[in-house]
Amino acid sequence: MMSILWILYIAILIVCITNGSEFEFCEASNEYTENSEKCSVRKHFMRERYILYDVNRPEGFNLRRDVYVRIAVFLKGLVKKDKEFQWHLVLPPWGNLYHWQSKNAGSQVHLPWANFFDIGSLQQYISVIEMYKFMEVYSSGDKEIELDCVYILQHDQEMFKTGKFEDKNEVVDCARDSLRYYKLEQHSYAGPFWDYRNVTARDVKCLKFHGTASDLYRNLMPTRYKSVMFDHMEIALHDEYGSKEYWRARRSMRYNSKLYDIAKDYRRTFLNSTDEDDNTKRPADWTEEVNRRDAIGGPYLAVHFRRRDFIIGHKATVPTIEDAASQLQEKMDDLGLNVLFVATDAEQHEFEELKSYLPQYKVLKYVPSKYVINKFKDGGIAIIDQIICSHARYFIGTHESTFTFRIQEDREIIGFPAKTTFNILCKTKKKCAKASQWQIVW
Repeated sequence: MMSILWILYIAILIVCITNGSEFEFCEASNEYTENSEKCSVRKHFMRERYILYDVNRPEGFNLRRDVYVRIAVFLKGLVKKDKEFQWHLVLPPWGNLYHWQSKNAGSQVHLPWANFFDIGSLQQYISVIEMYKFMEVYSSGDKEIELDCVYILQHDQEMFKTGKFEDKNEVVDCARDSLRYYKLEQHSYAGPFWDYRNVTARDVKCLKFHGTASDLYRNLMPTRYKSVMFDHMEIALHDEYGSKEYWRARRSMRYNSKLYDIAKDYRRTFLNSTDEDDNTKRPADWTEEVNRRDAIGGPYLAVHFRRRDFIIGHKATVPTIEDAASQLQEKMDDLGLNVLFVATDAEQHEFEELKSYLPQYKVLKYVPSKYVINKFKDGGIAIIDQIICSHARYFIGTHESTFTFRIQEDREIIGFPAKTTFNILCKTKKKCAKASQWQIVW
């Protein structure tokens, strides 16, 4: 039997040589093939590696943006270190966030990043892929997705008790009461997976972790896993917070161009503000931005006045509406401005109360059209607010708010003097928390 197979193999080889072709052993498919191009494609596909992640569900939009920067910097370093594989970051879809409560915005689940950000701009820093596109290239014929391994990051509670913090990366037994994943009959795990029902995992491990995102390199095991997901990625710390690399990743996070257009139209129509007059014009390509501190901003003061959960959770630093109005009036008079733009999650009656204390000024907030609400959802509306605030002559934020942090970062990138950016509302004029200043590094 074997001799017949060898005769057939030699005969095929002779025919191929006679026809000017030759067979090549393709390691990617473990077979001989005469199509070297097809083998090259297979080899390329075999080198693809995907990192996925998720964040604790209660975390908000702007904290999640910060987590992206952490893992983007990690991946950037990984690509420099590991040339054997092609590394891609899968962007987790947006949806069901605590602050996204608009009843007239339609469905707010499985929203792609392109709704809010310029994907081409992100890809100038690292290789990213939307979740729905990943599912297209990674799924089997029946559209089922099986990830190779999920790591659930967990704090080491003992460190918080003792106050002695040290790097830790230890696989531990998963506590049943905290495990959101459960084993199916076919030896794979089902779980939340961004609310997709067709996604499972071959293996789930709990990881007691304390350290920077790059410490997760050892858990990737690319010769064994093609896809690895990290759940509770907010636990991993920044590798280079505030460094030049951090700011490169942050600068790549340009918004959807249509959101810039909506904000520009509002600024021009209601705030007498344009990029040309305000000296806030930016290059189309973030990699061409340069260090500058000469942005002027539009002739208005912008404030981010956080209410709702902050009234209770941060009551030591959040002022009453009357106290906030008093502080704003003082600064408006000091700057000689008569237009105030307010970004807030306050109820409408609270906004009206704020206006009542400031009758001598034009007090505005952005009110989206039905088109904008349906098209860009609550996340897009928040970004429009942030863009408008980031172009103001002077900005005052809310202490410890990630919404405020993102505006401050945008203003640093645009090129405003720091004294016009790192300001916060005080509890009272006599009692004020110290504002953090994380200035840009070029």
